[in-house]
Amino acid sequence: MALASLLILLTTAGYAVLCAVRPFAPCRKCSGIGVRTRRRTITLCRRCHGTRARLRIGRRLLNNSRTIHSNGTRPHAADRKATPWQ
Repeated sequence: MALASLLILLTTAGYAVLCAVRPFAPCRKCSGIGVRTRRRTITLCRRCHGTRARLRIGRRLLNNSRTIHSNGTRPHAADRKATPWQ
């Protein structure tokens, strides 16, 4: 049981490091090419829009959690009371 928990923890930590070091992964739909051939036509990939890379799920979660944390902890200019010397 402890070994399985340690393995899960190491895998999660490794994925977190991977998301920090390499936030983009090759697009799975176009195999990192950026274009797709459909019925004799070549079009840009709809998922990556021709950039050949997509943001990893772990990095997207990290960015979202950072945004939520910053919105909840930082005071906004509209929330402060106006003082005469401002």
